Amino acid sequence: MNPPFKITPNILKSVTDISLLLGKYEGLQFPIPTISLRRENKIRTIYSSLVIEGNNLSKEQVTALLDGKPVIGKKKDIQEVQNAIKAYDLFSTYKPHSLKSFLSAHKVMLEHLVDDAGKIRTANVGIFNGSKVAHVAPKYTFVPKLMDDLFSFVKRNKDINILILSSIFHYEVEFIHPFKDGNGRMGRLWQSVMLYNWNPLFEFLPIESLIRQSQKEYYKVLGVCDKSGESTLFIEFMLDIILQTLSEFMEFIKPQPLNATGRLELFKTQRGESSFSRKDYLSFFKTISTATASRDLSNGVAKKIITKEGNQNTSVYKF
Repeated sequence: MNPPFKITPNILKSVTDISLLLGKYEGLQFPIPTISLRRENKIRTIYSSLVIEGNNLSKEQVTALLDGKPVIGKKKDIQEVQNAIKAYDLFSTYKPHSLKSFLSAHKVMLEHLVDDAGKIRTANVGIFNGSKVAHVAPKYTFVPKLMDDLFSFVKRNKDINILILSSIFHYEVEFIHPFKDGNGRMGRLWQSVMLYNWNPLFEFLPIESLIRQSQKEYYKVLGVCDKSGESTLFIEFMLDIILQTLSEFMEFIKPQPLNATGRLELFKTQRGESSFSRKDYLSFFKTISTATASRDLSNGVAKKIITKEGNQNTSVYKF
């Protein structure tokens, strides 16, 4: 059974707007985000995701823990941050379509915090808003099949735009509540994992930061979807968050015109020490001509940025 949702005009517009921005990023060849930016976004992501869950450590304390420095705070709060740092260090290794990988990530995220980290819950749970029950999660005996069905749905519906599919997955994790604790942070983490595996740029987009700023609306939308029995409104909400995050990123990291040397430097960050052909170079820079690619490579050889073996069409290059 597929999770219930509808594709609305708002969803289609958001998907189009996000796709256009991503296309602009790739077409203009913005500079590759620096290591310092990657680090800053990691801090913002971890801090924001845990604040949503009630963690009391400051952004400065999260930064200190990332640097391996001691901080003063509640033992649970410190453990949550240390676990999240480990979990996000493994970000690129997670397999978005694998329940086993999902459970493995939860084990890292909740280690030393709960006695069943990495395991599906074996008891019924309810989510409270104050003294009122906000959500009664499905009976624990149903959860293993519900999670199997959810991952199966993701695998067989690759024709659904990943922006929509990842939002559906995020909502369903919150609805099913597969774990005794850590469901919110796992839903947010796994949506980012799914998006990253579609486009690596999402490693640099701290979506959790904007969710934290809209935390009340986040929970309100989850509640409305719970009552309506479908995730449509949540999909619209998450796409708005993604669009805002991407727009802010594009404002922060300005496009720079690239010359031959700049293109080679950019290509090196992707290729590393692996050998490549002119065809590989053209596949990366889709907007330049064959003649421009040849001049770039000749320039690189002349400046000893790259080496060349072979002649004409059989040439192989290496940094």
